This record gives sequence, C-alpha cells and structure tokens, in this order.
Amino acid sequence: MKIVWAILGVVVGYVAIVAIIFLSFSTLYLVIGAEGAYQPGSYQVSMLWILASAILGLIAAVIGGFLCKKISGSRGAVQVFAGIVLVLGLIMGIVQAVSPAPAEEARPAEVSNMEAMQKSQQPLWVAFMNPFLGAIGIIIGGGLGGGKEE
Repeated sequence: MKIVWAILGVVVGYVAIVAIIFLSFSTLYLVIGAEGAYQPGSYQVSMLWILASAILGLIAAVIGGFLCKKISGSRGAVQVFAGIVLVLGLIMGIVQAVSPAPAEEARPAEVSNMEAMQKSQQPLWVAFMNPFLGAIGIIIGGGLGGGKEE
C-alpha cells in the first residue's frame, strides 16, 4: 500500500506543477505582454521572461514536492519525483540541442497566448537549467511536507 501512496504523491505533485506553471505563465504573459516576454521583433524570450519563469517554476516545484511528501509521507518518493523531473527535463534539453533551430520569424506586436506558447524560443542554457531548478524545488518542498517518514 506504501507504493500506491508514493505513486499517487508523485502523480499529484506532477499534475500540480503542470497546472501551476500553465496558470502562472499565462498570467505572467497577460501582465507583461509580448513586448515584455520577447526580445524586440522575435520569438526569443526576454531576460525578464527567463527570470520570472524561473521563479514561478521554482515555486511550482516547491508546491509539487510539498504535495508529494504530504500524500506519500516518504522522502524517498520525493527524491524519485525530483529524479524523474531532472531526467525528463534533461532529455527535453538534449532534444532541443540536437534539433534544428526553428526558422527565424518576425513577431508581430500582438501575439495570442496560444501562439506564444507554440512559438517561444528559449536559449539552450535555460532548457538545461530548468530541470535542475525543478528538482531542487521538489526537494525543498518535500522538506516542508512534514508527515510520517518511511
């Protein structure tokens, strides 16, 4: 039965991270707009976007780790969760690194939230930084989770 709680903790933590990131990034985009989110005339994200999204992603990961620990009651589940996020994120970074760069496209002044999600281009270093931030946030959140220990 312990394993069921561990799996449930990881799944709920992951779903929470995805939901929080979607909502917070959408809100951030509505607040700063295309001109704040991108470098002038392109789909390359701005340093403001990189910093804000790193902070929001770290907060989401802390909450995800907290929920995982609360549900599973296990530091081991939190560590596995952090490992999964790290490995999957690094794989996505590798895929970005070996994929051909998207064609440079001029960005119009107004870009819908959906179009922004599809066309945004982040620097490669950000793709490799984010999995580490996520794993660190999950470990921090798991430390805040309290509950019974394994």
